[in-house]
Amino acid sequence: MHDPEPQTADGKVLWHFSMTLDGFVAGPGHSMDWLAGLTNRPGLIDEYIATTGAVLGGRDGWDLAVAAGHRPYGDGWDGPIFVLTHHPEDAVPADGVTFLTCDPAEAVRIGLAAAGGKNLEVLSPTVGRQLLALGLIDEIDLHIAPVLLGEGIRLYDNPGATPIRLHLAGDVDPTSEINVRYRPV
Repeated sequence: MHDPEPQTADGKVLWHFSMTLDGFVAGPGHSMDWLAGLTNRPGLIDEYIATTGAVLGGRDGWDLAVAAGHRPYGDGWDGPIFVLTHHPEDAVPADGVTFLTCDPAEAVRIGLAAAGGKNLEVLSPTVGRQLLALGLIDEIDLHIAPVLLGEGIRLYDNPGATPIRLHLAGDVDPTSEINVRYRPV
């Protein structure tokens, strides 16, 4: 199976998610319980902790994260978080979190400046879709989980849009498919 090179801190805008095989990054109501019991390759979380300088997210995800007391990568990562929202007045504040009401391109500029040369991780399907449409996503990094949810929040949901072609990172044919094989449990 193709496993890309380790993530690097190149000051890029990185849209990063674990995703189910059927394209969901969260279950109904943004639930993340489907991730329980899944494993990553050894050292993967440390790789992202080391290469992430700042995080840009959306309001729905923030509201759920703060209610559960979560930060990206647990207690291992500490850095600036920016939440793009239309309604900052009723957002729950937290240390290191800035609520932005600007356009998405300005949010990227602010986030990259705060990232200090490391990556700005986009942890929102909605914000990521907007940035992709603006040409501001440098890389999409997905961890495909052996789960079929059937419903929830899709990574990319844009009915009627023109397909966006992507190139596979690494030293393989950039237009090749990735082949995976699973068996139902």
